Amino acid sequence: MTERPKTVPFDRRMLEALICPLTQTTLEYDAEQQELVSRKAGLAFPIRDGIPVMLVDEARRLDEG
Repeated sequence: MTERPKTVPFDRRMLEALICPLTQTTLEYDAEQQELVSRKAGLAFPIRDGIPVMLVDEARRLDEG
């Protein structure tokens, strides 16, 4: 049986301090996808090992699904 990778919890208090690096707007936390979403930029920034990766080059475009 294959073990699922352990997900480190994201500290939601951090969300209050983080903004989109592209638009400077607030972000939404998507717990299921482990992403921080910027609707205005159309990007979802990954959270890896509990740490948000706030690099535009690492973000997923929302229109890509």
